[in-house]
Amino acid sequence: QVQLVESGGGLVQPGGSLRLSCAASGFTLSNYAMSWYRQAPGKERELVATITPYTITNYADSVKGRFTISRDNAKNTMYLQMNSLKPEDTAVYYCVRLRGGYWGQGTQVTVSS
Repeated sequence: QVQLVESGGGLVQPGGSLRLSCAASGFTLSNYAMSWYRQAPGKERELVATITPYTITNYADSVKGRFTISRDNAKNTMYLQMNSLKPEDTAVYYCVRLRGGYWGQGTQVTVSS
């Protein structure tokens, strides 16, 4: 059974950092393209970053240079390192495997002073 469990969200001041984790089970994460999406209140879901099985990464323009997507194959876990956080990064962040339509439960990130 495919399962994605996010962790690492929280409250952080502008300019701060957080690292989100996505623990995968039921499949080998490195065999699939995996993404982070986010959804802010009253806004549509937004693709934040993607990592392919060949470790090719892509980012939304809004996070490029500040966020880094990565994975640890031994731990079957994906990460999103978020630096220089801004209030507009506030959202629920989701770990997603688009093939098959698998989404985690989401983790809240709030950037506020």
